[in-house]
Amino acid sequence: GTGSSILSALQDLFWLSKSKVEKQLQIISVLQWVLTFLIMGVACTLILMYILCTDCWVIAALYLAWLVFDWNTPKKGGRRSQWVRNWTIWRYFRDYFPIRLVKTHNLLTTRNYIFGYHPHGIMGLGAFCNFSTEATGVGQKFPGIRPYLATLAGNFRMPILRDYLMSGGICPVNRDSIDYILSKNGSGNAIIIVVGGAAESLNCTPGKNSVTLRHRKGFVKLALRHGADLVPVYSFGENEVYEQVIFEEGSWGRWVQKKFQKHIGFAPCIFHGRGLFSSNSWGLLPYSKPITTV
Repeated sequence: GTGSSILSALQDLFWLSKSKVEKQLQIISVLQWVLTFLIMGVACTLILMYILCTDCWVIAALYLAWLVFDWNTPKKGGRRSQWVRNWTIWRYFRDYFPIRLVKTHNLLTTRNYIFGYHPHGIMGLGAFCNFSTEATGVGQKFPGIRPYLATLAGNFRMPILRDYLMSGGICPVNRDSIDYILSKNGSGNAIIIVVGGAAESLNCTPGKNSVTLRHRKGFVKLALRHGADLVPVYSFGENEVYEQVIFEEGSWGRWVQKKFQKHIGFAPCIFHGRGLFSSNSWGLLPYSKPITTV
């Protein structure tokens, strides 16, 4: 009757609202990470400098003193937090694309591993979600294996950002850090190295799979030195989530990018995704395209 029709309509409205809320939470979770990737380090540094000039300078001074004391922690395996890795926000992050992790082989906990990850993409979204959070179940799929996602060492010189990254099990991609994890941290460690790095990000564009591997064999030498096993990892769809302006070899744009890459460690890319309020507008949010990491 009429009552049943009204109840049915209310139920439809409830589920519609729930779906919209979940979509907005997914957008917020991804926006949070994009802003972290792009500006958190610089923003935290500026805020800390500002606090030093206010009446609350003692707080900033105490943090800086602790920072000096804690400076080498990133090189010694960091300070991961299972609580942070299991935040609900990462599940919304996963579902936005969605991101999926596919296991094709068991890994022994008595061994150490170096994962050679491709492609870099603009922000390495698949690498972060799969190995710096538990959103895709890396801990359940590979029980007893501790993943360490390796990224630019410069990120660990930024106040606050360094602690945030370490909480997810992220470490500097330098020899000291990798040597420590593979030789002084027991077994069952897996370091994820995005082999192509900044150079590979310059060629990422939808519909194209181009990897940078030639002349990048340092991770193989490290594996041989420490007796670690190499594990190939590929994220299908990583290049689909952003559009990028590709500068041809020999152009002024590519020259600028390579100079930044050589002297700073990262290459500035001109890219865009979708807008915050509409998928038809340009913005910093990635497109919601599936990423499958194998």
